[in-house]
Amino acid sequence: MKKVYFIRHAKSSWDDPGLSDIERPLNKRGLRDAPFMSKMLKGLNVEPDKLISSPANRAFTTATFFAKELKIPENAIVVRKEIYHAYPEEVLNIIRNLSNSDDVVVLFGHNPCFTSLANQFSDEYIPNVPTCGIVKIEAAVSEWSDFEKEGKLTAFHFPKQYL
Repeated sequence: MKKVYFIRHAKSSWDDPGLSDIERPLNKRGLRDAPFMSKMLKGLNVEPDKLISSPANRAFTTATFFAKELKIPENAIVVRKEIYHAYPEEVLNIIRNLSNSDDVVVLFGHNPCFTSLANQFSDEYIPNVPTCGIVKIEAAVSEWSDFEKEGKLTAFHFPKQYL
């Protein structure tokens, strides 16, 4: 069984118009939601083999909250520049090329890509994966190259379900 968790970055700040998009930090709500959702994921006994993040400050900062809660060293977070402004096919290419020794992978990124990916694997339409939303996709396969054909959305969590 292979599992991917797509986690959209927590809510970001637009307070400093001088910052580039990639530099924007989390805002107050993001700094509340990321630790909360990381605790929720840990409570589901998720034990990732790998964390992969967009290089955007808001995505990487979200990833660090999850890494801390899941007892994964921050320096183990793999940064993949192609996740920033990615199309779904680019993220699927990352998944296809994962090591088959990894069974559970968490990717931190952005919309509209993550909503498109959620819908690709879902039987029901999802209009939006909100900030800090978590989409779980599972496939009963042994190789990541087969994941896309067999993957199904099996869980969808977001902060407003709980807070």
